[in-house]
Amino acid sequence: MQNKILTIREKEIFDLLILNYSTKEIAKILNISEKTVRNHISNVMQKLSVKGRASAVVELIKLHEINI
Repeated sequence: MQNKILTIREKEIFDLLILNYSTKEIAKILNISEKTVRNHISNVMQKLSVKGRASAVVELIKLHEINI
């Protein structure tokens, strides 16, 4: 079985991103700071070696980490 790439929190954030929530809205929903949201997104982009949120989403879909 393939190891999961995303932490639970990262998955929560990307699930909200694909529903078109903004960083500010995600922070409010998850009761965390906007900086923390951005840090999680940056960490995922670094794990995947991609530049940009959209590229991260595409890769996560390919890896079956998130669904749309």
